[in-house]
Amino acid sequence: MIAYIVSVAALVSIFSIAALGLNLQFGVARLFNVGCAGFFAVGAYATAIVTGPHWSVGLGGFGLPVPLGLLAATLLASVLALLVAVLVLRLGGDYLAIATFGLGAVLQITATNAAAVTGGPGGLSGIPLPLHGSGLLGGELAWLMVCLSIAFAAFALLQRLDVAPWGRALRAVSEDAEAAGAVGKDVSGLRLRAFVIGSALTGLSGGLYAHNAGFISPHDFLPILTFQLYAMVIVGGAGRHTGTLLGSLVVWVLWSGSGQILARALPPELQAKAGAIRVIVIACTLLAILLLRPAGLLRERVRGAIR
Repeated sequence: MIAYIVSVAALVSIFSIAALGLNLQFGVARLFNVGCAGFFAVGAYATAIVTGPHWSVGLGGFGLPVPLGLLAATLLASVLALLVAVLVLRLGGDYLAIATFGLGAVLQITATNAAAVTGGPGGLSGIPLPLHGSGLLGGELAWLMVCLSIAFAAFALLQRLDVAPWGRALRAVSEDAEAAGAVGKDVSGLRLRAFVIGSALTGLSGGLYAHNAGFISPHDFLPILTFQLYAMVIVGGAGRHTGTLLGSLVVWVLWSGSGQILARALPPELQAKAGAIRVIVIACTLLAILLLRPAGLLRERVRGAIR
């Protein structure tokens, strides 16, 4: 039981980092990025290639330390986000959503077919599991502390940016871009940096996920992942980083816990449909939360004038 709780807590910490990045983009900057799963995949494959062993299929064998792998995951996701932002960020609104959705689909298809790099549908195994294997207290629990520390650092960074002039200007742009531009704010630059920072956190989260699982495949980066991240942001309260942490906990515990409950409660003839039933149950639960708390569990605070 303790091992299961530690495992769930580690995943909550990992996904909360990606959710924080999405909250910066969607909740604060009002950028509708539907390609989160793609940036998550880029981070996961980047650290797997940098730190993993030699595979018979797939690029790897570098065997570098895990911190370098996580750095590569963050940087590669940042560079990709910068390229995407330069090309499509000017679109905004529905067009940005369509463009990023297409990007996510392209990256998922690439992961499936580029076997020389990603291992193809079979995925990549043997990814280093930092601190695992030395007993619960010395291994998995220590890894949980690492994930929690990184999540807290990301949260502290975003909180600091939020009250800084850059963060206040970004919120001004999200409220009224024309007015912010009229008083001299760099609208395009603010949005670009928000998109890159958010995607970098998503890539870092993907790298941590790879090291938490020890195995990745294209099936880990389906569009349902983007849905989960948006659910975490919206349920917690879009625009509030504290709400995002709470939403990450609520949504992931609901997601993982419902699977365990349904597996025990359903009769054998319905076990094959447990996955579909779980999605329905979760969707109805999230709908009820949003009906009762339309602004999320922690609604965004009204702020003063932005200078």
